Amino acid sequence: MAVFRKLAVAALALGGAGAAIFWWLTVPQRLAPETLAALGTGDASRGQRIFDAGGCASCHAQPKSEGDARLKLAGGVELKTQFGTFVAPNISSDAADGIGAWSLQDFANAMLKGVSRDGQHLYPAFPYASYARMKPSDVADLYAFLKTLPAVEGRAPDHELGFPFNIRRGLGLWKQLYLSNEPVVAFAEGTPENVLHGRDLVEGAGHCGECHTPRSLAGGTEKGQWLAGATAAEGDGVVPNITPEGKDISGWSEGDITGYLETGFTPEFDSVGGTMVEVQKNMARLTAADREAIAAYLKAIPPRANGYPAQQPKPAG
Repeated sequence: MAVFRKLAVAALALGGAGAAIFWWLTVPQRLAPETLAALGTGDASRGQRIFDAGGCASCHAQPKSEGDARLKLAGGVELKTQFGTFVAPNISSDAADGIGAWSLQDFANAMLKGVSRDGQHLYPAFPYASYARMKPSDVADLYAFLKTLPAVEGRAPDHELGFPFNIRRGLGLWKQLYLSNEPVVAFAEGTPENVLHGRDLVEGAGHCGECHTPRSLAGGTEKGQWLAGATAAEGDGVVPNITPEGKDISGWSEGDITGYLETGFTPEFDSVGGTMVEVQKNMARLTAADREAIAAYLKAIPPRANGYPAQQPKPAG
């Protein structure tokens, strides 16, 4: 009995040590004081551009909203994935159901660190793994713009997640692997400014890699196959490879890409389709210089082979 008691005590001690290490590794990390100081006060007129680049209305407004209705950010849009169903929250200026009571610091911690106002990890269906690369001043501008939008009552439904994905604390380990504010593509000194500007938009606010990059089993983007295309997160189909190797756009010029983002028409006069319709609408609201910078970046990044499985021919009959 004494031996069994000692083994039991040892097992509990090891379990307790493991739990303590897990708890320490998964503590939600907030922004450093110097980053908070770099936020500034924010400018709402500049923030609208960040709002459009980020496609905030596409997830947080009611589907198919047009005009002013796109600015009513009540949430509720569902994203069905292999991990469960994620529901976009109310991010209107309503103090009770939205983020109207959040300070700029609260908002910046959510955008750049994936930490909620009450100190919990946010799920990366909210693409903070991309937003982490945004400039703090752009985050402040977006916050200032959101504060000008109407308050909408009503809390969005909770996510529908099973075990173990419903344990938020485990996201601390996910962040250790996939959350970084470093650029994905490192360019040499002397790279044209518009390419770097495009990198800020594509890798940061525009979060293009969230759909166009394949993911690991843990759901993080495979940066070695950046923008090489991926299996669609919802349903069948693939999201195309948009590196210079991508067969659909390999022959496109920078002007072709810019025109597509502005008008929704390819050089072959096909029109934008699927979930890209919403993205293109958002891109059309940016400045011409922004679209040109995005195109310059996409032509400058390393070419990659497709990041999704080859399409199998359908059986005859």
